[in-house]
Amino acid sequence: MAKSTPPRKKPGYTPPPAAKAQPPSPQWYKVLMVSLMVGGLVWVVATYLGTGSQRGIPIPGLDSQWNLLVGFALMLAGFIMTTRWR
Repeated sequence: MAKSTPPRKKPGYTPPPAAKAQPPSPQWYKVLMVSLMVGGLVWVVATYLGTGSQRGIPIPGLDSQWNLLVGFALMLAGFIMTTRWR
């Protein structure tokens, strides 16, 4: 009868090296992040309030859909910045 092979010895578990603690985000990063989100919200609200008026708030000459796109892009940029905030 054939002999079975002995079980292989596995090396012991070695945990991955500890990640370096990254320094906290600078103050200007937090201010810019919140400013983009609030600025985008204000832009969208101003677009809705200015729809139908002669002034064309906030940028004259832009259609309201483009103004909404600008506002949402500002908010999106702020929210994307939150993923890098420490």
